[in-house]
Amino acid sequence: MNKDRMKGIIDEVAGAAKRRTGELTDNPKLQVEGRVQQIKGKAEGAWGKAKEAAKNAVNNTEVRLDAHATVGLKDSSLDAGRRNCK
Repeated sequence: MNKDRMKGIIDEVAGAAKRRTGELTDNPKLQVEGRVQQIKGKAEGAWGKAKEAAKNAVNNTEVRLDAHATVGLKDSSLDAGRRNCK
């Protein structure tokens, strides 16, 4: 788990507590602040998951280079002309 996911979890929990406190004290401003913090936490968590997925994809990728090249002439008339010169 990376720091973005941890930060997201903390913000989600803190936001939920703040929102609930706002509900219990009938404080709409605190409710909104808590909900905003929860949404921020969800976004941070999603960002952290995406970063981990990208890192895992890179770490689990095997790069193979197979260099096989065939060199030939595109124009067969040139090839035919060379054969006739011999």
